[in-house]
Amino acid sequence: QQEPVESGGGSVQAGGSLTLSCTVSRSTYTTSRNYMAWFRQAPGKEREGIGGIYTGSGATSYGDSVKGRFTISRDNAKNAIYLQMNSLNPEDTAMYYCAADRKFVSPWFFERDYDSWGQGTQVTVSS
Repeated sequence: QQEPVESGGGSVQAGGSLTLSCTVSRSTYTTSRNYMAWFRQAPGKEREGIGGIYTGSGATSYGDSVKGRFTISRDNAKNAIYLQMNSLNPEDTAMYYCAADRKFVSPWFFERDYDSWGQGTQVTVSS
């Protein structure tokens, strides 16, 4: 199983909301002390960090472009994290990726420090 596994992408109009999910298998991430994060990449642009969450404490960090609009949460019983996206605008259109690591990642936006990456889920925001 490719993991993490993202879901929940789709098309939405500007101003709308969408929630993405990311799950990992218990066989790989057997404790609640993992670090998981969301990144996105728009066509022709570099991958951008959205935010991360430490599944042990639930502590979160966010990139400046999404602060106040996006919220990351976790459900350790389901080995899942979520990305609640509000007030979406066309600039949020991108492929959204989930990354996971079995240890605390600092700083959270260091892509090379993550164990594994999902295949991504597309989010399209129309004006």
